[in-house]
Amino acid sequence: MYQPGGGPSRPEMDFEKIIGNVRDGLNPVLQRLGGGGIGLAIVLVIGLIVIIWAASGIYTVSPGEQAALRRFGAVQGNPVTQTGLHWWWPGPVGQKDVVLTSETRRLELGFRSGENVADTPAPLEAEMISGDLNIVDVQMVVQYDIKNVVDFLFNVSDPGEIDRGIDIGSPDGRTLKDASEAALRLVIGQRTIDDVLTARREEVQAATKQLLQTILDSYQSGINVTNVQLQDVKAPEEVRDAFDDVLRARQERDTRINQARAYENDIIPRASGNAERIKREAEAFAQSRVARAEGEAEGFTSILGEYNRSTLSQNVTRQRLYLEAMEEILPGIAKIIVSPDAESVLVLGDSGGRIPLPIGPSPQP
Repeated sequence: MYQPGGGPSRPEMDFEKIIGNVRDGLNPVLQRLGGGGIGLAIVLVIGLIVIIWAASGIYTVSPGEQAALRRFGAVQGNPVTQTGLHWWWPGPVGQKDVVLTSETRRLELGFRSGENVADTPAPLEAEMISGDLNIVDVQMVVQYDIKNVVDFLFNVSDPGEIDRGIDIGSPDGRTLKDASEAALRLVIGQRTIDDVLTARREEVQAATKQLLQTILDSYQSGINVTNVQLQDVKAPEEVRDAFDDVLRARQERDTRINQARAYENDIIPRASGNAERIKREAEAFAQSRVARAEGEAEGFTSILGEYNRSTLSQNVTRQRLYLEAMEEILPGIAKIIVSPDAESVLVLGDSGGRIPLPIGPSPQP
């Protein structure tokens, strides 16, 4: 990750220093030549100075860099993006600013990190008020790159930030920091503390990124925000225990809801299957009973037709119906057979056994 610092452009060659070095080097030669060689020496000096001055216009554009060209302070054409050697008018006629634009840069809000040391909180940046008037400590990282090198170099007059190594004039100094803080405070102020702590962190990040980009574009800063990531979001120390209890209760609630939904997803399909099975069985039973009733009705209609033919048919039919009814009734009950001349009755049990019982009084001993 590229950490900005050291200025956005490469230093120009000091033309006056070059002339002074050449003059100091030629003084011994001029003293030896005397008066006759002074003219030739001046011509040589001027030619050498021109060559050195022209050569100082050579510069290199490396991969991921862009060069903004100026002549007499005015920007000329589009930035140079092609890698390799290039030439542009040296100073004081022209200036060139070569800037690394493709590397992702980083801004920390609410804390400061360092190598091999713990993060240092920045309370004045981190403490914010949510939409429900609660105080919350928010730490955020903004990742960005440069999308327009000309706007980045010349449109914003920034005081810079010494602690981040940002020189005066670079908009990713105080301008980016203040814009990031303003965007985050506005987004936090439109949401409850529960949304910020748990439920809608992704939404807060997306809204902050969009608002920050809008602010930077209104400044024509040339900065492109690639990502906004909330780091440590927590309640103030004084009420942290209460908020932890709320978080645990919310997690328990979510667990119970998930368990209930799992039970619902299991029991409803099974109940639906049982209901469908019962419905099918009822439909089959109804069809069976209807078919049976229709068959019985058809048989009864046939018997009625036979019954109405003659008196003999009526007697036969009555006897037949009586016998059929007895066939259905008698198998399930005990039978008693009584003969007019018999002195006892014969009881037929369910098991088929026969038990004789006397009809008259018992004989005297």
